[in-house]
Amino acid sequence: MDIKSAVNFACQRCLQPITLDSSFNHLGEHTLAELSLPIQQQIVGEIEPHSASLEHLVPPFRLTDSANGTNGFMLVGDTGESESLGHHLKVSYITLLGRKNTDKFLFLIKVRAALFDILSSSSAADHPLCDECTDSLLLLMDQQLKLTEGEWSDYNEYLKKLEIEQQQQGNEDTEMENLTKELQDVKAEEQRLILELEALRKEEKAIQNAISEQQEERRRLQQEEHRYWREYSKHKRDLLLAEDECRSLECQQAYATSQLERLKKTNVFNATFHIWHSGHFGTINSFRLGRLPSAPVDWSEINAAWGQTTLLLNALAQKLNLTFKRYRLVPFGNHSYIEVLGQQKELPLYGSGGFKFLWDTKFDAGMVAFLDCLQQFKEEVEDGGSGFCLPYKMERGKIEDSATGNSYSIKIQFNSEEQWTKALKFVLTNLKWGLAWVSSQFTNDMEH
Repeated sequence: MDIKSAVNFACQRCLQPITLDSSFNHLGEHTLAELSLPIQQQIVGEIEPHSASLEHLVPPFRLTDSANGTNGFMLVGDTGESESLGHHLKVSYITLLGRKNTDKFLFLIKVRAALFDILSSSSAADHPLCDECTDSLLLLMDQQLKLTEGEWSDYNEYLKKLEIEQQQQGNEDTEMENLTKELQDVKAEEQRLILELEALRKEEKAIQNAISEQQEERRRLQQEEHRYWREYSKHKRDLLLAEDECRSLECQQAYATSQLERLKKTNVFNATFHIWHSGHFGTINSFRLGRLPSAPVDWSEINAAWGQTTLLLNALAQKLNLTFKRYRLVPFGNHSYIEVLGQQKELPLYGSGGFKFLWDTKFDAGMVAFLDCLQQFKEEVEDGGSGFCLPYKMERGKIEDSATGNSYSIKIQFNSEEQWTKALKFVLTNLKWGLAWVSSQFTNDMEH
């Protein structure tokens, strides 16, 4: 059996078996002495808390003798004995191998054990360690070194700052005196400003009172202005209404003046009674007066024409202040009549139709009476000395054409429709002439 296979080393952190490097076989006394020197407690103290953060901490193991000296196994465990590792190894292997070539082997075992004991006692990590655990430990130590260098740099800068402050502390007394003087000046300035502030407050109070008075005056003036504008608007409205009314009155006056001028030039009788002709018929206000076999005019139209004729003659007589003798005209539309004075007798100026040999003589008597009244009107006009004369002569119920010398009866009985119609046409012609003469007299009176 190979004597070297009797002892194995395990990593004190991950407990994995490890193979030692061959350089551990050539360690000298000087190397062991240098490794046995103590490490700075400060560094160990700094590494210690960080080493505790490794995955698994294992207490340091020591090589001890087997309880059974005949089985050839070596136990790795924790021990508190003060005896050296080499002593135990030497005793164990002398027993197993009978001291053959044991001196050199025991020496190497002793040296290695001593080396690992030195490293374990000088650091927070137990040895031996495998490569991976060693790299982790070195990485942790590098990080701690960087942190330590950063702290040293901060402390150094703070130290320099303290030195600069100590250098400046010598100037604090002078600066304190300057600050004290400046404080006194500031207090004096403050007192002056306080007095000035009090004066300004009094002035502000006076100004506020003046502003209040001005605002009150302003409100009063605004109310006065509003009242003034209300009155102005009212008067302005009244003025506009008066101007509108004045213009309206002026327009009305102008219109009334124009109407008056037009009425002055207007012939009332001509406007009221329009006498004209329609073929063989004489017309008054478009009503035909008469009848023909070829044109049988309705009696209602004839009666209406007689009513207009009666009204015209009555109006002309009133205009001339003429009172007819024996008769009084009573215009009553299509039922006009003539009243015989002193007899309480009425002669109608309307008919009921039909030509008969035995005719109602009252209608004929009424037409004869009307012609008598027209003759009285003619005499009144011609007696005025004006030289005016009606174109047709009238006498005893007949009317004469002076141009031909023919006379036409105004009666229907024993008369033809043609002659009766012509006699009525001559009657309207005389009335038209009389109307024109009265209108001319009336116009002259208006002008005067």
